[in-house]
Amino acid sequence: MPAWIASGFDEYARRMPREMPLALIELKPEPRHDNPGSNAAARTLENEARRVEAALPKGAQRVVLDETGKSVTTCQLAQRMARWREGGQDIAFIIGGADGTAARLKSGADWLWSLSPLTLPHGLVRVVLAEQLYRAASILGNHPYHRV
Repeated sequence: MPAWIASGFDEYARRMPREMPLALIELKPEPRHDNPGSNAAARTLENEARRVEAALPKGAQRVVLDETGKSVTTCQLAQRMARWREGGQDIAFIIGGADGTAARLKSGADWLWSLSPLTLPHGLVRVVLAEQLYRAASILGNHPYHRV
């Protein structure tokens, strides 16, 4: 990832409240084998899905970011984060790779969330996600970052 992506994510992760830490688990992309007539893309997604599942914290709620998911306002996200905080579970946000996200990860998600109906590069999604989580946390903490 370009340095600006790491810098943007790190900035918002650093700002998160102590009781809501934001950690990044980055998986190396699956090697692509583009053979015409083969199911290379499907195999790539399946291999990535297995690796993602192995990296998830045990018992974590799974939130898959996908353009087909449900859109919410930042205030609605803050309400959801308040419920998550009360539940005390880890929340794993799953951002797909260059070919998207495997269907089984989407169908196994606790929430399928759309940041936008646009297709966004996964590095940019990482920064937008971190900023929105920080913004929602600031709402919960009555911090003036989010202006209504």
